Amino acid sequence: MPAESWQPGLPNILDVLSQAEVQDEWMLAAGSNYVFLLKLAHPEAGEGYAVYKPRDGEAPLHDFPSGTLYKREYAAYVVSEALGWGLVPPTVVREDGLRAGIGVLQLFVVHDPALHFFNIKEGHEDEMRRIALFDWLVNNADRKGGHTLQDAAGRLWCIDHGIAFHTEDKLRTVIWDYQGTPVPPALVEDVCEFAERLRGDAALRGQLSELLSQTELRRLEQRAAAIDRERVYPPPPMHRPYPWPMI
Repeated sequence: MPAESWQPGLPNILDVLSQAEVQDEWMLAAGSNYVFLLKLAHPEAGEGYAVYKPRDGEAPLHDFPSGTLYKREYAAYVVSEALGWGLVPPTVVREDGLRAGIGVLQLFVVHDPALHFFNIKEGHEDEMRRIALFDWLVNNADRKGGHTLQDAAGRLWCIDHGIAFHTEDKLRTVIWDYQGTPVPPALVEDVCEFAERLRGDAALRGQLSELLSQTELRRLEQRAAAIDRERVYPPPPMHRPYPWPMI
């Protein structure tokens, strides 16, 4: 695993990810889809790393439309940024210069892979409540313990949102710690402001409309309304509340 990469706060990080040239690549064996770690070079930013998930490397699923997982990954980033939460590492959709074609390119966050939700949640309760609410909003069907990373500075990041935004309720997560407890009011306010932006910001709505179906977008709005109405973390569903594997 790389010991260093570009910092998420690099002012032009999205341009860097979109323009950097691929120097080397390695396939990451875990998971059912093709995933690559890319070494990239940019004339101004130097060398860095990104995770690349090509559309044509997605395994078919019976309940998600084929060839849409990379769009859902990017949609999660767009929603995270629109909320002002910064949970998802900088992410772009890119085709040029990538051997396997169009897909999502996400900044690689340097982290210790031995750290995951189950051994970092203590002392990070506020962040975990935010992540739990984010997963409810985007209807994340795959929040494994290892999909929450801690970088060297102690900041938490969320990855792997390819199976989210379904029209049916499919929330599967390891973060059920807060079920039945009130959602912090400040987080509810953020979700309400996001919903208002989604109604009135043509650019944001247009961006998400290119990534999600109209029904999926409408269900996103409905979940935001449910969060405002209920203001309590939901209980696990009767069927398959946990992802597998859990880490």
